[in-house]
This record gives sequence, C-alpha cells and structure tokens, in this order.
Amino acid sequence: MKLVSWNVNGIRACVQKGFLEFFHEAEADIFCIQETKMQPGQLELELEGYHQYWNSAVKKGYSGTAVFTRQEPLAVSYGIGIEEHDQEGRVITCEFDDFYFVTVYTPNSQNELKRLDYRMKWEDDFRAYLKELEKKKPVIVTGDMNVAHEEIDLKNPKTNRKNAGFTDEERQKFTELLDAGFIDTFRYFYPEQEGIYSWWSYRFKAREKNAGWRIDYFCVSECLKERLKDAQILTEVFGSDHCPIVLELKDLS
Repeated sequence: MKLVSWNVNGIRACVQKGFLEFFHEAEADIFCIQETKMQPGQLELELEGYHQYWNSAVKKGYSGTAVFTRQEPLAVSYGIGIEEHDQEGRVITCEFDDFYFVTVYTPNSQNELKRLDYRMKWEDDFRAYLKELEKKKPVIVTGDMNVAHEEIDLKNPKTNRKNAGFTDEERQKFTELLDAGFIDTFRYFYPEQEGIYSWWSYRFKAREKNAGWRIDYFCVSECLKERLKDAQILTEVFGSDHCPIVLELKDLS
C-alpha cells in the first residue's frame, strides 16, 4: 500500500506546476494534500478512480486539506471536534477496515511566535484526539506538522533555535507525540540521514542550496511497525515550496 502526502501551498497554483502529472505518476492508494488555499467550487479535479474529501478554512485562500483515496472509507470526519480548532480546515480523518488515516496541517507559530500559545494548546488537543482514535484501531497521521524535530532535520539549527518550527516548545510537543506511541517513519528507516528536507523557503535560493527543513511527516501507531516497508521524501519533485513524502506499507497477509 502506497500513501502520499504533499503540502501544495495552493492547489490551484500547484495544478499549473505539474500536480496532476505527479499525482497520476505516483499511483498512490491514498494521496492527501495540505494548504489547499481554496473554497468548495473553486477547482474541480478530475481524479478517476478516487474518492475526494475536502476540508476548507472559513477564511478564504487559507489553510485547507484534502484526501483522495481509491478505497471508499467506512467514515470520514472533518476537524477534531473542538470548535476553536476546526475553523481552518486543518484535519481530515478517514476510517478504513484496519486503520484510521489522518491528514493534518499543523498551525504555524508565526513571526515573533505570536501564535505559539495557541499552537501548544492545539498540540495537546490533537494528540489527545489521535490517542482517542487509537483506542479503536491503529492510526496513520501525516502532513505538514510545522516542526523540525531534531537538529538533523534542518540545515541551520543554530540560527533557527528560537524561530517558528524549531522552538524548544514545538520540538518537545513532537517528542511527546512519539512518547505517546507514534513512530516517525522516515527516522525509523533512516535514523542518521542528513540533508534530506521537505520544505525550503522561496527566499535566498534556499532550495538551490538545499537549505531546508524536514517538517512533513508520516507517523504511525507503534503496532503498525511490522507493516512498515519504506518511507521516502521526494526532493526532486517541484511545484510547491514543499515536496511530497511517501509511506509504503506491507499488505496484511
């Protein structure tokens, strides 16, 4: 089973930069996107053979997520059931026979960390949401989690120490997610791999210099460890300031 996640930084713009070509080439069983930046009706994607689920922010041109899946889910829900968090289209949960698939676009703490306090509350509430799901069946959670967990996960850790995405507080919340029983699948396969990132600023020729951050993740419940086959970060795919990430699972025998 092949799962793909990509922060497209505006799906309408990304479609102009090769999104559909990559989508069809990927042949994913489940493909999810973050930061769609659109409202219902602003774009119709013809994705034959896939069921589509969209969650848009109340605010136009902001945030938003979508899931495209070959197999129709048993159930789909939007948000995490907390009104404070569910205005920005950040979460879609699809229930399948043997797992929950959750795509998330985690709130950015923003310049001068003006949203850090809100981010901390989000992190605790989102982790609690995942653990509640996990009581019923295993969870696969993926998306732009807006944090580089360790120094190995970004090019310039020292100069970014107190910047959004690499504060001690945000990194600690990711540690708490792992401590709660989730596996960072890329690090599971490649614990020492350096220089592989999933996001680069559009400024200062960052991608050209590979001055990036690994802030997009596939995390899975510990009990899915035996099904893990491979995790990839497709740094050669353009079309956004992020690149797609992939998780491959062994099929249940």
